[in-house]
Amino acid sequence: MKKVEKVEKRGRKVNPNSARQIRLKELELKRANGELKRGRPVNPNSVRQLEMTRKIFNREAGYETRGRNVDPNSARQIRLAELEAKRANGELRRGRPVNANSARQLRLAELEQKRANGTLRRGRPAKKSNKLSIEKVNINGVDIIAF
Repeated sequence: MKKVEKVEKRGRKVNPNSARQIRLKELELKRANGELKRGRPVNPNSVRQLEMTRKIFNREAGYETRGRNVDPNSARQIRLAELEAKRANGELRRGRPVNANSARQLRLAELEQKRANGTLRRGRPAKKSNKLSIEKVNINGVDIIAF
């Protein structure tokens, strides 16, 4: 057997002939028909609406422009064009300029010179020993021990 549940309406009874209920029914009908307009009415000849329609048309046509128009004669555009030309020629220098007289650059130049001469020693320097070096030196027939 099917169990039937009793639905109970709660709250105050609704008067279907009240002004509010009549207005709510009219709004519901308009909403169902798609005639319900909300908010401020739109002026189709306003500058903003004309601009929006132009942008929609341009987007559909495939040549959408965004933002402000670029002034090719402005100082910034001239500077950017010069930079682009230097970049294309390979003349653009990036980063901070090198000071040839700095201690580091002098040290690097010295190392490069030693590399070119072949006198650069690679690796760690040998450990200095604390042993005394004893040598026999023969001076005029006399053996001398030198430390």
